[in-house]
Amino acid sequence: MTEDVRNIVLGLIAVGISAVLGWLARSYLWKRKLRRKQAFFGLPENSESLLVVNRDAGGPELTVVRHDVFALIELAGVIRECGSHAQIVAHDAAQQGFGERTEFCVGSPVANRRMAAHMHSLLPGVRVNTEPEPIPDRGAFQIGSERYRLESGLSEYVILARLTADQGQEARPVFLFCGQRAVTSQAATRYLARHHEKLARKHGNNPFVLLLKVVNSQAYGPDVVELVADVTRAAQTPLPAPSARTSHRAK
Repeated sequence: MTEDVRNIVLGLIAVGISAVLGWLARSYLWKRKLRRKQAFFGLPENSESLLVVNRDAGGPELTVVRHDVFALIELAGVIRECGSHAQIVAHDAAQQGFGERTEFCVGSPVANRRMAAHMHSLLPGVRVNTEPEPIPDRGAFQIGSERYRLESGLSEYVILARLTADQGQEARPVFLFCGQRAVTSQAATRYLARHHEKLARKHGNNPFVLLLKVVNSQAYGPDVVELVADVTRAAQTPLPAPSARTSHRAK
């Protein structure tokens, strides 16, 4: 073998080794990223999860409103990427506890019984005005000492929460997307899908409750979302007797 041939062979071997090492490194980083995502969502490989949604009015069949369908699509993408499976359940048919399977609950407690139960049990510091009459505070969120009013199409709020039962590290989380309108719940699922890595870095696998504001949905739909505040402590602290609160409006 001549010197030139030897150099070519050694060069090819070096390139091959570099390619293999690069592939191994990328594979390791991808798997580590996937494991972190699975841990954050509580969705290990081949696990089962629940998608709990409102039942649209008009009959006993499970018919889902348009924005809730879009919300489910956002969540389905996350679940698929984690290598897990999902079951869609109507809010009035999900008669079970939580902690064994990850749950994604979408909708307002006004129409979603499951959401109302979670809010009552896990977020005693949050009240939602369910008054059917068209008063200024209809649909408003009360979180701690603050009140956040709905201005339909202009300034709308949604709670995004990751919560766990008191069952140790093995308990699967429940994610709540509690919006003042259906479009806000869709906005919250999209926010979670896009920002889960940032949320995982900040909160780890610990519970959190975020208040988001959807800006000018009549023009931008669910695309323009602002993080108002991390309201975890206020949302988990029981509210005192009702009294005058501060109101927030879109500027």
